[in-house]
Amino acid sequence: MRAWATEAPKLAQWAEVNLPDGLTVFDCVPAHRVRLRTTNRLERINRELKRRTRVASIFPNTASCLRLVSALLAECDEEWMTGKIYLNLQS
Repeated sequence: MRAWATEAPKLAQWAEVNLPDGLTVFDCVPAHRVRLRTTNRLERINRELKRRTRVASIFPNTASCLRLVSALLAECDEEWMTGKIYLNLQS
């Protein structure tokens, strides 16, 4: 990061603040790292939101769209909390 300090000071400052957070996955045990390294769950949620909002196609206002998306995300959260254990924190 010191190498960037003169050429790209904003980048160097950003990297110093944000890179440690981005690399915290490497503090996890290897069995968890395998599941955390992909964004498959997030991509699946985004596809589901897109599919369900296309059905409505036109929302009368922003609040109605927010209500639908909030309900869908609450449904996903419920499935996450009660469904298959994605990460076993006991190991």
